[in-house]
Amino acid sequence: MFVRNCWYVAGWDQEIPADGLLSRVLLGEPVLLYRDTQGRAVALEDRCCHRAAPLHLGRKEGDCVRCMYHGLKFDPTGACVEIPGQANVPPRTCVRSYPMVEKDRLVWIWMGDPALADASQIADFFWHDSPDWRMKPGYLHYQAHYQLIVDNLLDFTHLAWVHPTTLGTGSAASLKPQIERDTRGNGMLTIRRWYLDDEMPNLHKRVARFEGKVDRWQIYQWSPPALLRMDAGSAPAGTGAPDGHRVPEALQFRHTSIQTPETATTSHYWFCQARNFALDDKAMTEQIYQDVLVAFEEDRRMIEGQQKVMTLVPERPMVAIGADAGLNQARWLIDRMARAETAATPA
Repeated sequence: MFVRNCWYVAGWDQEIPADGLLSRVLLGEPVLLYRDTQGRAVALEDRCCHRAAPLHLGRKEGDCVRCMYHGLKFDPTGACVEIPGQANVPPRTCVRSYPMVEKDRLVWIWMGDPALADASQIADFFWHDSPDWRMKPGYLHYQAHYQLIVDNLLDFTHLAWVHPTTLGTGSAASLKPQIERDTRGNGMLTIRRWYLDDEMPNLHKRVARFEGKVDRWQIYQWSPPALLRMDAGSAPAGTGAPDGHRVPEALQFRHTSIQTPETATTSHYWFCQARNFALDDKAMTEQIYQDVLVAFEEDRRMIEGQQKVMTLVPERPMVAIGADAGLNQARWLIDRMARAETAATPA
């Protein structure tokens, strides 16, 4: 059902408490998240191997977690180190432990074969903790399959219809993007759209330091199965933005949208909209966050509606149109990863 041999996000760093336990379902598996005494993130199967009791109903003891059904105690590797009333602990008495990496304020988890986990393959989101950028981290829970969210993110034409007062302008429905696919590795997609001498979208107007027509851009880098990085902004028309020149008053943003499947019909969604101007303006940070949240709620209403219809009539296929070029390539890449993983799995 899901690609497993890749890095997924399990949460923002601030979501995993220094004390206490956090339970999440990731790729259909119950996962327990906590921090050891050194502050390192730990991920264990959220299911005691004895009687399947949820470990998040237990308690943290130092670096370990104790199941509060019959008292079995597990260390960060998943090994059981104590069974009350029993001197010997059989080797099979253990729970699964998942590789974890913290980078760019995100906590990454590897849900597949641990031997294949390579931290150097984790994508770069430098704007999350760079002193030159400001953002507020966000999270949404979707009642929809994660690929429907990916479809939405790689479909620019919907901006004119779903977001007419937030992200979209009239030109969004007709301008065709430039799509490039990296043939190395898993095939990252780069999608570029330039709107020259165009109206500024309302969300940009709310924080702009200039008025009038703009040259604005949206440059997506999407990596399968569900990582989106975006360079976006608006500059006064004719000031050289398409050639790489950015005048001081130009608005420059870096956007993050990351999905991790929860189940076949639900998803986790982490996002942020970072900027490199007015860094000390906390009110602007909150305003940008709230504005993006309004737009994302517009998306969520439509996508969750899609999921409901698809659940009711699963046999009805979706018909492609020309605007689907980006999302169709994304689905092909995800499918290729899944097929390769299945082929490599022993029968």
